Amino acid sequence: MSFRLIGEYPKVGIRPVIDGRQGGVRESLEEQTMSMAKNAAALISSRLCYPDGTPVKCVISDSTIGRVPEAAACQEKFEREGVGLTLTVTPCWCYGTETIDMNPWYPKAIWGFNGTERPGAVYLAAALAGHNQKGLPAFGIYGRDVQDNTDTSIPVDVETKILRFVKAGLAVSMMRGKSYLGIGGQCMGIAGSVVNHDFFQDYLGIRVEGIDEVEILRRIEKGMFDPEEYERAMRWTEKYCKVNEGADYNTPDIRSDRAQKDKEWEFVVKMTLIIRDLMTGNPVLRKMGFLEEALGHNAIAAGFQGQRQWTDFLPNGDFSEALLCSSFDWNGIREAFVLATENDSLNGVAMLFGHLLTNSASIFSDVRTFWSPEAVKRVSGYELEGVAANGIIHLINSGATCLDATGMQEDEHGNPVMKPFWKITPGEVEKCLKATTWYPASKGYFRGGGFSSNFLSKGGMPVTMCRLNLIKGQGPILQIAEGWTVEIPAHVHQLINERTDRTWPTTWFAPRLTGKSHFKDVYSVMNNWGANHGAISYGHIGADLITLASILRIPVCMHNVEEKEIFRPAAWNGFGMDPEGADYRACANFGPLYK
Repeated sequence: MSFRLIGEYPKVGIRPVIDGRQGGVRESLEEQTMSMAKNAAALISSRLCYPDGTPVKCVISDSTIGRVPEAAACQEKFEREGVGLTLTVTPCWCYGTETIDMNPWYPKAIWGFNGTERPGAVYLAAALAGHNQKGLPAFGIYGRDVQDNTDTSIPVDVETKILRFVKAGLAVSMMRGKSYLGIGGQCMGIAGSVVNHDFFQDYLGIRVEGIDEVEILRRIEKGMFDPEEYERAMRWTEKYCKVNEGADYNTPDIRSDRAQKDKEWEFVVKMTLIIRDLMTGNPVLRKMGFLEEALGHNAIAAGFQGQRQWTDFLPNGDFSEALLCSSFDWNGIREAFVLATENDSLNGVAMLFGHLLTNSASIFSDVRTFWSPEAVKRVSGYELEGVAANGIIHLINSGATCLDATGMQEDEHGNPVMKPFWKITPGEVEKCLKATTWYPASKGYFRGGGFSSNFLSKGGMPVTMCRLNLIKGQGPILQIAEGWTVEIPAHVHQLINERTDRTWPTTWFAPRLTGKSHFKDVYSVMNNWGANHGAISYGHIGADLITLASILRIPVCMHNVEEKEIFRPAAWNGFGMDPEGADYRACANFGPLYK
């Protein structure tokens, strides 16, 4: 998959399906059918990237597929080439059940050309019906407008659906066979940190690995980390982080002295190295003779318990979580890791969804407080305006939020963004670091000390907050709220922010309102959120999340995505005319993807 994880990235299999009648019909369609496949592959490879920044790879069947042996040959090639999802394309009628993709694990879609010369739409409908009868849900892609037979372009609406499907399908196939690493156990009674093995296996195809936090101590005491990297990491930390150490707001009687703080800096840097090694392994450890430790756990995501057994005694995990979840560290600019604070595995999954769909860092936050316009005015005298006019939600975390969330990265117009790592410049990294203050941890929360990041996210970023929850008898459900980060005047921010902990990072969030149900007002969004944490990703990716959830058979219980943007398998149409109710019924009917 990259140097981090075992295996290669999954490829997209393109299946050019054709009318099998020889003697003039099939022959007349060969060029057009294969051209559709090549054009689809070119679209995908030019517009989508893997998490390491390389273009998504496509594999096209060696021949068009008109009968069963050709479908079988294509399947054999796809398995050999490491395909993880399939897109079938056709301009014409074909033999539906003889040519469909029968692999139960492949997310699958069919693009039927909207033309009049040959009935691609008729095949699309017949093939989708075959998929539905066999219990193999597939997405149907059919352009709104009729195209000429010689038109080789891909209409915008078709492009959107192809790319949405491929992004979601790749996320599904990238998770399969990987691990979630829980470091420690349940944190402070948080339900999400009760790591549910059955959910991870049945719905995501991910195994759960669990280790005790004491493993970090063992590796520190035994020197089981790369000493050269540690020295490099300390120099970098002193230059970019320690120099921005903030005031110590702890009372003098519990405040650490300078010598102790210096030791804590050294400790948290070692923690960071070790947690990363635990997730993905480190070949340097093999050279040092630590053969088991060099392997890691093949973890695509992880969580660190921290509170309270660790943090009552030892420096907290804020530095490690913030740096690993960021798109950079002492080794330079690199892909962000997914490391859930407080071992909240369900929020870790939501972070992972966002990361795989955007290739950028994911924010982990408490969904802390709803501030109504009236409450803000009463406390500060300020009238909220713009997208914040209906109220804002205070997203704040104990200092473990990725530094990308500062908003110090910019697009070509100078707007704040969170980028995939290969688009981030060294100058933007320095701006993120300069915008971050590292405060000595509040010992009311963290008796063992450590350092918490503090910053205020730039306003104006389109973001999507999501959360996965488990409900007994129902199973997993997904919540989605698209909106924007917002800025409020500095004095207003200070007044309301310091009602909680002044040493923690803040993102002010204004969800997009629809006037209905859970999104009739900002209060309802907060009041209907299903847990104490949320995962926030850059961009409005709610529609992508809905598509991803449908592949995994996870119903969406709340969202503010426009109906025209929702893209689910065709089988969902058979479960009623209310889209969200149909989503629940379809997911229950088909059951978990891997069960």
